[in-house]
Amino acid sequence: MTDPWATFGADLHLETTGAAGLRAGLMDALREAVRTGRLAPGTRLPSSRGLAADLGVARNTVADAYAELVAEGWLTARQGSGTRVARRAEPRRSPARAIRTRAVPSRPTHNLLAGSPDLSTFPRADWLKASRRALTAAPDEAFGYGDPRGRIELRTVLADYLARARGVYADPERIMICAGFVQALKLMGPVLRGRRVREVAVESYGLDVHWNLLGDAGLRLPRLPVDGLGAVTGELAGLRGAGAVLMTPAHQFPTGVPLHPDRRAAAVDWARRTGGLVLEDDYDGEFRYDRQAVGALQGLDPEHVVYLGTASKSLAPGLRLGWMVLPEALVGEVIEAKGLSDWSSSAPDQLTLAEFIASGAYDRHVRAMRLRYRRRRDELVAALAERAPGVRVSGMAAGLHAVLDLPGGTEASVLRAAAWQGLALEGMSRFRHPDAAPDRDALVIGYGTPTDSAWAGALDALCRVLP
Repeated sequence: MTDPWATFGADLHLETTGAAGLRAGLMDALREAVRTGRLAPGTRLPSSRGLAADLGVARNTVADAYAELVAEGWLTARQGSGTRVARRAEPRRSPARAIRTRAVPSRPTHNLLAGSPDLSTFPRADWLKASRRALTAAPDEAFGYGDPRGRIELRTVLADYLARARGVYADPERIMICAGFVQALKLMGPVLRGRRVREVAVESYGLDVHWNLLGDAGLRLPRLPVDGLGAVTGELAGLRGAGAVLMTPAHQFPTGVPLHPDRRAAAVDWARRTGGLVLEDDYDGEFRYDRQAVGALQGLDPEHVVYLGTASKSLAPGLRLGWMVLPEALVGEVIEAKGLSDWSSSAPDQLTLAEFIASGAYDRHVRAMRLRYRRRRDELVAALAERAPGVRVSGMAAGLHAVLDLPGGTEASVLRAAAWQGLALEGMSRFRHPDAAPDRDALVIGYGTPTDSAWAGALDALCRVLP
């Protein structure tokens, strides 16, 4: 039987017919990755221990495969430098084939795109235990349509957790469980329109997929400038048509700065004075490394701030579990909107997450991931100081991504070099509002995305393309 494995950006198809078959399958897969250019010359491969853990095979199987490929000339191995693809092992392709391959982009060898955690760290065993306990105790009615706000078990533990971890005032009756942040915005768009809101201010750097969801609801999206202190909330007063603002106060995405305390107060004052709403995207507020995380903006005024959270960064985006903490006046309107479009999110998954949080497994997982991502960020900073001293890391030590400031006019050329290296990267320009003028050249590096075995190779590839 042939099992496909994806590791360090290359798809490996291994014959699972004993140790000899696994070794031969791994060797064939690595040769093919080199032939087709998916593993470029000079690429550093994962350690035998790391790759064995990713593939679920014995370490000796990987070590023997590496040793044979070194002997054949496909790989090189040096003390202190690890195992790399040999420089002379160029892809063997005919000219016609080479042209066709360049014309159709292949899957990148290394992925440093922001927006995803390390999916290999999902706590499968603890999640399975929580699922068993939750489903064993679940009442029969839990498998019906239920309350469109979501299971009361999850809303109750979330209220306690958010109050403790993020300073959110979160009565269970005001929490709405939704299928991630995207569904939350899809629900809020029509609700805002029903309240005669015609414009929602958005930060001048952010995600266009979120802006488009609000735009699809017929809302105009004036930009709010962002600088080194976060969104310039003092300019909200000048946006006469804006009835709401979408913000990332704890850790602005993608610039990586927190919202200054004076500007936090200004945003809340604007909402109180005008009757507007602040939509607070707290996408990675649990991950701060240099100090205790600042509490959510919602705690300053629960009646004018809609708090939006998700398990996508702390656990995995595939769970499709998020939550809104609503002002009391909005609860009925959002229930009606959700009831019309999607009566309920998955009850078994909600019950499992409730048990996962209540058991303390969620806190343990977040603490472990905080240490892992802090170490990744420290390794990134150290590598840049040694190999690319002209590139500066900006933004605070938090979250799953970092911003690398580049010399003026070099962003496009670095991205082209990264593409040739099989390195998936995005520049700051990718996240700029259409009405905002270019003001910096930078890269947005998702250091949370690679697996442990892929991280060293991705970091090495990044350093090679920097000016």
